[in-house]
Amino acid sequence: MQVHVADHPLISHKLTVLRDRTTDSPTFRRLADELVTLLAYEATRDVRVEPVDVTTPVADTHGVRLSEPRPLVVPILRAGLGMLEGMQRLIPTAEVGFLGMVRNEETLEAVTYAERLPEDLTGRQCYVLDPMLATGGSLSMAIDFLVQRGADHITAITLLAAPEGVQRLESDLADVDIPISLVTAGMDERLDENGYIVPGLGDAGDRLYGVVD
Repeated sequence: MQVHVADHPLISHKLTVLRDRTTDSPTFRRLADELVTLLAYEATRDVRVEPVDVTTPVADTHGVRLSEPRPLVVPILRAGLGMLEGMQRLIPTAEVGFLGMVRNEETLEAVTYAERLPEDLTGRQCYVLDPMLATGGSLSMAIDFLVQRGADHITAITLLAAPEGVQRLESDLADVDIPISLVTAGMDERLDENGYIVPGLGDAGDRLYGVVD
């Protein structure tokens, strides 16, 4: 698995504001959206294209367009929804599927409660959106889900990652023989005893949408 920590001053700046506990939800959502678009440039370096002829106002020339089948963007509910618009801004023609996952706060393991994805993903490039790679359970399960349906190239995009989560992905996906990449804005120090990233930015879902009791 390839891991890319995006190193850009604007990414670092926006991530710093996201970390601030005084940043309100509307500002958090806007910055997360902007940050995802920046990360998406890095994540889509290997997006598949095909040659195409085009006529400019001056002459005929050659260019490229996104190949078929189109890329599939998969936000992990609910927090991943806060990253979707930023990704769609960069690839507006991509299709969108959804995976609903929740972490058991006692076992820290992920459970799938909903999915809306094509049954056959053969030949598809997939981009999985999940703000936090903490224990790695949700993202590992999501990637395996896509692999089992035939996806042949998967890139995960996160705002933050912890070393433990990366190790979990590398261990769980060691036998997967398709390209898998992780693009993140920051690699933090560790997880705390509750499975939260330190220093992190708190619960991304709650900060995006408020606390739901």
